[in-house]
Amino acid sequence: MKALVLAAGLGKRMRPLTFTRPKFLLPVAGKPALDRVLELLAGTFDEVGMVVGYGREQIMERYGSGSGLGLRITYFHQKELLGTAQAVSLARDWVGGEDFLVINGDTLTDKGSLRSLLELHREKRGEQGFAGCLATYEVEEASQYGVVFLEGNRVVGVKEKPRAPEVRTVNAGVYTFTPEIFWAIERTERSERGEYEITTSLQLLLQEGRRLYASPLSFWADLGRPWDLLVANEHFLRRQKGEVRGKIEFGVHIEENVYVGEGTRIRSGSYIEGPTYIGRNCDIGPNCYIRPCTYIGDHVRIGHGVEIKNSIVMDGTHIAHLSYVGDSVIGSGCNLGAGTTIANLRLDEAEVEMEVEGNRVGTGRRKLGTIIADNVKTGVNCMINPGVKIGPNSAIGPGAVVYEDVPPGQILLTRPAVERRSWGGGAAAGTSEE
Repeated sequence: MKALVLAAGLGKRMRPLTFTRPKFLLPVAGKPALDRVLELLAGTFDEVGMVVGYGREQIMERYGSGSGLGLRITYFHQKELLGTAQAVSLARDWVGGEDFLVINGDTLTDKGSLRSLLELHREKRGEQGFAGCLATYEVEEASQYGVVFLEGNRVVGVKEKPRAPEVRTVNAGVYTFTPEIFWAIERTERSERGEYEITTSLQLLLQEGRRLYASPLSFWADLGRPWDLLVANEHFLRRQKGEVRGKIEFGVHIEENVYVGEGTRIRSGSYIEGPTYIGRNCDIGPNCYIRPCTYIGDHVRIGHGVEIKNSIVMDGTHIAHLSYVGDSVIGSGCNLGAGTTIANLRLDEAEVEMEVEGNRVGTGRRKLGTIIADNVKTGVNCMINPGVKIGPNSAIGPGAVVYEDVPPGQILLTRPAVERRSWGGGAAAGTSEE
């Protein structure tokens, strides 16, 4: 059986992070998300097809032929991003009339769940009318996903992003198909979004009396929105093996499950809790506090008195002294000025909201800071409120308080009102007498 990875999307919901890179290359606990997907497939599959589109040069340059992962990768260019069904259709000749697996390039799961899906496919393969299996997951809010209706483990209906779903079982973006899926794709019409949806193809199979079965996942992270990176990051950090390869000065406290890369220096007085990942050639401290579930990339500078909690800090970023970063994603090449404070809790402690594709949506998180894209600068003593996004190549002036999203390539400046009055402080002026 071959595996097909869908990695062509624009990642609009992940903006501003995806203005400068495809979402499949965003870091998750020290590795791009697509690394995690390919590592999941390695050892089970030899041949992998990858549908690429936006950012395909970056993806193809990183993975090449796949030999570094023990895979043989064949690329398919989706020139127009017309949906998942159309993406799958590009690999029809490559599949060659065999059963195959399809997985979204931004879908993270575990080996055990993948094995269960493949075992179910083999178990049901001999049934008359069998057309495939799909992975499912139970969520609290299903309206943002494709909902799956079941009778036992048999799929009886699929509906894409219903307004008021009656069930919590959603399509997790991992499938096994027989070649009959291509028959359904040929008959799939464009959705209201103007795309050829694989969920429409599944519904056509069901209408024709074909059998589809569901296999629940034990773990699932769908990297659809920026805060999903924090969920996936925490999951993989908690499963990493701690190791210290850098230089640790006297007076540093490092707890269990902390990884420190080669060439990194942890200065005196720093306190680091696990799970935490710190990359290569970083300069950390002195007297900083790194709290659990934090990922710090390569060539990062964390200054004196900085506190970072449950955040992702990408390569080449500098966070100057006396700053606070909580529950946030910070892009590459950023420079946060001294005293930058990122708030991660609303004053009323309500759910943090964020704008996604022009709509204000709930994140399901009580604590969430900011999403900062690549090459952003902040001046000293600026403050960024919960749920704010800052686009790439932007700047926030000193002392500014950021309440709203900042578009790419913009600078935000504030000037306080200044009042001057005469001051009769004789003593201060050196004129007092006794």
